Amino acid sequence: MPDRPTTPRRRARKAAARPGASPAQLETELDALRAKIDAMDGQLVKLINERAEVAGRIGRAKAREGVKPYAPSRERQVYRRVASLNRGPLPDSAFQSIYREIMSATIALERPTRVAYFGQQGSFTHLAARTKFGASVEYAAARDIRDVFMAVSRGRVDYGVIPIENSTEGGVNQSIDLLGETRLKICSEIYLPIHHHLLSFARPRQIRILYSHPQPFAQCRTWLAGNLGDVERKEVGSTAEAAERAAKEKHAGAIAGLLAAEIYKVPIQVENIEDHAENITRFFVVAEQMAIPTGDDKTSVCVSILDESGALMRLLRPFQKHGINLTRIESRPSRRRAWDYVFYMDMLGHASEPRLARALRDVESNSRHVEVLGSYPAASRVPSAKEHASLQERKKT
Repeated sequence: MPDRPTTPRRRARKAAARPGASPAQLETELDALRAKIDAMDGQLVKLINERAEVAGRIGRAKAREGVKPYAPSRERQVYRRVASLNRGPLPDSAFQSIYREIMSATIALERPTRVAYFGQQGSFTHLAARTKFGASVEYAAARDIRDVFMAVSRGRVDYGVIPIENSTEGGVNQSIDLLGETRLKICSEIYLPIHHHLLSFARPRQIRILYSHPQPFAQCRTWLAGNLGDVERKEVGSTAEAAERAAKEKHAGAIAGLLAAEIYKVPIQVENIEDHAENITRFFVVAEQMAIPTGDDKTSVCVSILDESGALMRLLRPFQKHGINLTRIESRPSRRRAWDYVFYMDMLGHASEPRLARALRDVESNSRHVEVLGSYPAASRVPSAKEHASLQERKKT
């Protein structure tokens, strides 16, 4: 059998594997590979800038028509196409992170884009916003969820990011209620795995007061009962505020995330203290318009039903009749009168699709009011720990 041609990569592997290879030989081989990488980097930089120029032309065309640069449906198309082109060894998630920053920088070139988020810098909503929009857009912190809606409604920002529900603690009531009161529409969703850490300059046994948002306290109640049961707990507006306070007080601790620990420079004393490893929070992006259809969408609606026998059954029947899959249903007080409720529902499909449109018309005929809160691309569901382990095992085989 003829010998395979020798390449710089193969020579470097052989040199690194040979115990007797001299440092000079190894350095020569590495220099050759590094030169190859440098040449590739030159090509990548050129192509990325060419891509940015084309995207800039798209942005200028949008600006002439008054269209904002971020398009959730196009974002979905890019991620899917890049994943289809990927043959490894990098995973699809790595390319999604790379392209997120490329698109973020491109959006910033097209037009200065501002994104409001609930909480202060370092909060989980801040992290969710950066996961969606990247590092190149301008961010504005909002102390209250209502302030996020107001910032978008008044045109101070282009998009707002709010928490909507947690996999262990359920819905975020203020966000749910405000969605029914605003003219803004949901245009995107984000799933973010949540990991809580104990932050403090003091050792755990030296902590005298513990700060956090009510949700993390609830999500870590078992660990807290077993480890810091006698420590005073004080609720604050966000996990980032908790970290900021822990940074300033000698015997204070905070339950917060990694980003807050990094921003406020508070050491992590204990990692991952959440009671459930599969702790995930869902966020909505709100804007002036909902997203256009992608073929894999969700729709959120708010429905006020008649106060009479069988009203709830009549509300649900059209979805069964038209084959619509409801993924979430939750009731909230209407705030119009005592014991009057509205229902918030998520379902698969886009409001413009004929089948879903027919179902919503049937619902409207038997209800006081139906409001479409938005249609948006369905975000990839975060796999459970068991599913992730199974996926990794399949990749090995």
